[in-house]
Amino acid sequence: MDLSVNPLMAAKAYKYKAELLVKDYLLADSYVLYTAVLGGILMCKLSYDITHIISSVCFKGYASLTKMRKIEWNNRGMSTVHAIFITVMSAYLVFFSSLFSDQLDGPITFRSSHLSNLTLGVSVGYFIADLAMILWFYPSLGGMEYIIHHMLSLVSVVYAMLSGEGQLYTYMVLISETTTPGINLRWFLDIAGMKHSKAYLLNGVAMFLTWLVARIILFMYLFYHIFINYDQVKQMDTFGCLLISVAPAILFVMNMLWFSKIIRGLKKTLAKRHAE
Repeated sequence: MDLSVNPLMAAKAYKYKAELLVKDYLLADSYVLYTAVLGGILMCKLSYDITHIISSVCFKGYASLTKMRKIEWNNRGMSTVHAIFITVMSAYLVFFSSLFSDQLDGPITFRSSHLSNLTLGVSVGYFIADLAMILWFYPSLGGMEYIIHHMLSLVSVVYAMLSGEGQLYTYMVLISETTTPGINLRWFLDIAGMKHSKAYLLNGVAMFLTWLVARIILFMYLFYHIFINYDQVKQMDTFGCLLISVAPAILFVMNMLWFSKIIRGLKKTLAKRHAE
């Protein structure tokens, strides 16, 4: 018996089992969503830890922060990573892919794909992880408005992921996450003692513009799109119709309230700069 063949055979057997695992588990419709959710949670953990490591090395003031400040700092790094990911994927699926193209037949409210489901799964993982942290450290990482925002987002994304319904509108809402990096950068600059810097002012202007486009104008277009396609929307499940009608409306009201705070803050910053 040639014992030298055994390692080769074992390697081939391992490769075969790995391929079966990927095909029958990771890529199977019944498991891909759960894998994506776990992947989203893992992404949050990794980005949280990497933010801690990079900040410890690159930012001298990080070591002097309180324990809670460090947790919030790392949490904001985590939310920034998710915001970049979901903004890129949402913009691609809504504006550049053919998934929601008018050229395709069938109701637009029932369109989904493996990629769109996978992306929503990752986002579900993020909202679970971030909501858990908000509740655990409540109210240090955010008040009741953050809980309401995350609960509405989580329920809506989970429904769209599991049912495949209303994904276009879900992704249009998720594009609003493009404002998150600017909000977090504002907080980072404030903690770093750069509140009176030019970078802080420029970031404030960028926040105003991105919020206006992604959370005000885009939401208005979303409502218009729902209105002109209501014959397709009403074909959805009753709970799905309720979500599409209620969730964006509540989020829009919250966006308007937060936008008013951004305007007041920007005016205050500009007034101080003018006085100097």
